[in-house]
Amino acid sequence: MQIMDALVRAQEAAAPEVGHGRLANYIPSLAAVDPRQFGMVIASCDGQVHVIGDADVRFSVQSISKVFTLTLVVAAEGERIWERVSREPSGNPFNSLLQLDQEVGRPRNPFINAGALVVTDRLHSLTGNACEALGDLLRRESGHDDVVSDPEVARSELEAGHRTSALAHLLASYGNLECPVDQVINQYVAQCAFSMTCRELALAGLFLARDGVLADGTRLLSARQTKRVNAVMLTCGTYDSAGEFAYRVGLPAKSGVGGGILAIIPDRGVACVWSPALGPTGSSAAGLAALDAFTTYSDWTVF
Repeated sequence: MQIMDALVRAQEAAAPEVGHGRLANYIPSLAAVDPRQFGMVIASCDGQVHVIGDADVRFSVQSISKVFTLTLVVAAEGERIWERVSREPSGNPFNSLLQLDQEVGRPRNPFINAGALVVTDRLHSLTGNACEALGDLLRRESGHDDVVSDPEVARSELEAGHRTSALAHLLASYGNLECPVDQVINQYVAQCAFSMTCRELALAGLFLARDGVLADGTRLLSARQTKRVNAVMLTCGTYDSAGEFAYRVGLPAKSGVGGGILAIIPDRGVACVWSPALGPTGSSAAGLAALDAFTTYSDWTVF
């Protein structure tokens, strides 16, 4: 089946889920988003881009940003980050304090909030400005100079981010932060507040389908490093529903509570889908249905 035909089938499969679920109402600015939106993009390694629906509407990328910050840290210093963060599925909510305390301040993986705080801390130490380094990568790979962090979303998330603050202080109590706690929290919130479209995110993530090669032909990650980032996405990228996501979709992916999901098809391309209403585990309900259908009706899967 042609990609565009599979995209249409994906949109049809997602339609019953669009608008059904909950918005991320613990972040006030995200609670105001119209939940009845849906967009999807397939960007292939050969340069083709296929779009459907609201694919050019910007939304808050939230935890999808964690893939890119992890990539920058791995690119800078290889395996060292794994001395501070594990690589196992959490089996618990993404903002669990209990699990972090039980495991003496070493987060279960880099995509839950505690793990992402550690990665952001390291990137901030390496670059002097983690958010700026992330923005440079996103702008360069998406081809859009106006991709920035939304200060209103960042402020909204910071004001409501009591658990994020608690996680950061708990990490610091175990000696697992290098930078001042307030700096890490501000950088983390700013990175989650980047606003992008499905098209921009898909293009930005294409290097993960090209064995780590950027749009200009230079290499950010080795093929081995790219494989490992994708592997962690497959096992940990959708929080405590990673098993169900792998069963239904069969792709490395990272979701965010803004309603976006970025999925990688190695050597083929990238899928990005967005619909703001979330299912019970914090990923887009319509997005999951769309990716399930797309991998069913196309041959774009790792299995």
